[in-house]
Amino acid sequence: MSREILKKAKRIVVKVGTSTITYPNWKTNYGKIERLARELTDLANQGKEIILVSSGAGAVGRDRLGLKTKPKTIPGKQAAAAVGQGVLMHTYERIFGEYGQMVAQILLTKADAIDRHRYTNCRNTFQALLDQHVIPIVNENDVIALDELKIGDNDNLSAIVAGIVDADVDILLSDVDGLYTDNPQLNKKAKLIHEVEEITPEIEAMAGDVGSSGGTGGMYTKMQAAVAAVSTGINLVIASGDEPHVVSRILEGEDLGTFFISKENRLQFRKRWLAFGARILGTITVDVGLAKAVKRKGSCSILPVGMTKVDGVFDSGATVSVVDQEGHELARGLVNYPSDDLQKLIGAKTSAIEKILGHDKHSDEVIHRDNLVVL
Repeated sequence: MSREILKKAKRIVVKVGTSTITYPNWKTNYGKIERLARELTDLANQGKEIILVSSGAGAVGRDRLGLKTKPKTIPGKQAAAAVGQGVLMHTYERIFGEYGQMVAQILLTKADAIDRHRYTNCRNTFQALLDQHVIPIVNENDVIALDELKIGDNDNLSAIVAGIVDADVDILLSDVDGLYTDNPQLNKKAKLIHEVEEITPEIEAMAGDVGSSGGTGGMYTKMQAAVAAVSTGINLVIASGDEPHVVSRILEGEDLGTFFISKENRLQFRKRWLAFGARILGTITVDVGLAKAVKRKGSCSILPVGMTKVDGVFDSGATVSVVDQEGHELARGLVNYPSDDLQKLIGAKTSAIEKILGHDKHSDEVIHRDNLVVL
């Protein structure tokens, strides 16, 4: 019954991996792109709002340049992406146009998600396009963004985009048909997990490096995307791009792939940005007692007495990750003190902050509960 909610989804992010739209030799798979364009246009004609996140620019560019192997340098990779992005977008525009569907290109970088104002502007741009019944086609701006090019991770990009547009569901299509109990390429007895109600450490451990040679995202990045999506109230499905009419069938509630069920409470827009848009500049490890308190409904502030370790170099106002003694991420939030001060405050009582630092305290809390997002 849980998949019944997908039938009501109106705003849908669909991510296609490199292997979904290209052949192993990097040649464009026009048949798959045509079927994808026809299906997404049909969904748009039904009144659905569709955002497509597409990989493949690097592979298409390498093919157009006649390269036999992947470039090994950053400029080489950027050159291939620059050539491929134009070719790929032209292909999308032409094929979608055959069905009367207008598309638009949006290239994003981490900076667009980190900066609050740029994040908000991205949201407004997406909304304006959707209001005009345009399908935005999104990719990372690999040509100028070093971080994105190193990661090559459109799985997480799709989760960020889903958060920006407040999507109902994020559908990841690739050459794997879901999360398995083990790597199916190595273990023939591995079983597909059809539904995940809670992403536990055991579930996360099942995400191995399952991916193709064309792209660089494996199951690990898809799991990261699932954590980001469900923590912000967005359902996520991992499914095979080879399945016919896969998006429509998922939205009809068919039991395809792995369905990650979102948490009921949607984060406020600001907190969604804080949790999954801002750059994480450090880590605060907390003791067992504070870890339990953070997990309780309603959350709590992070006080210096509960800290056991501080990693990273950052200023006050930075976004940091809060983890337990085993390193499992519990929350993210904005710190009230720089890392140098926090190193001195580890395990300290609130009443001792001014004496330890030698100046007036900024706050009793290391992270106030209003600036903390529990994952």
